[in-house]
Amino acid sequence: MVSDADGRRVLVSALEAVVVGVAGAGLAWLFIAALRWVPATLAGAAVVAAGLNGAISGAKGIYQWRRPHGWVCWALDSTWGLIGVAGGVVLHLVNTAYPSSYFDGMSRRTNRHVYEGGFTFRSRFAITFGNVVSAGGGDTGLRGDSPRVMRRRRLIEVHEGTHVFQNRSFGPLYVLGYGAWLILAGAAGLVVGLVLDRSNWRSVVETFAYYNNPFEYWAYRKDRYWPPRGAHPRFVWTAGS
Repeated sequence: MVSDADGRRVLVSALEAVVVGVAGAGLAWLFIAALRWVPATLAGAAVVAAGLNGAISGAKGIYQWRRPHGWVCWALDSTWGLIGVAGGVVLHLVNTAYPSSYFDGMSRRTNRHVYEGGFTFRSRFAITFGNVVSAGGGDTGLRGDSPRVMRRRRLIEVHEGTHVFQNRSFGPLYVLGYGAWLILAGAAGLVVGLVLDRSNWRSVVETFAYYNNPFEYWAYRKDRYWPPRGAHPRFVWTAGS
């Protein structure tokens, strides 16, 4: 039997989902209209992505409406940071295959979504698209207060939180810059690895493309975890660089 309190919470969440979804789509439409040069197909996709982000985020109650910062985060997610946020919407859909992985304890009123499990490109590595952190728990989880769990929670707060901030601050420049570095530096790393360290060329490529990526360097340094354990010691940027 559903209590009156539970019923009110469901009603409030549904109302917030509708209001934030519609408002997000409307704000995206105004933003795209101001740009003028965006093709109609992309403009429509952007409005849909902003609306879905608003609906999902409203239902989960992530935005801090009682603080100006929360409104700024929502506005940036619906406009300047929309490319990354669209990736986050796709990540939400993918993570429906992991039904028990959403972690409300680090999501509600934090201006971000955190999945304890979920999709990731590499075991034990969290990934962040837009305002969505997936596989945040790694192989330790996010529940409890053991040192390993607390370290993992710090990773979400600091490292992945930095990526959320980068997407909101740099918008398309973050997405395009990260991707361009990944491809170009990865290609350079492949050449260097095959010439200078053929037996460990994969580590060289990963260090060039991922660890030395300026956006990752920023996040790792802010988390006070540099150089990372998995980086190639010969080619990783030095702590003073």
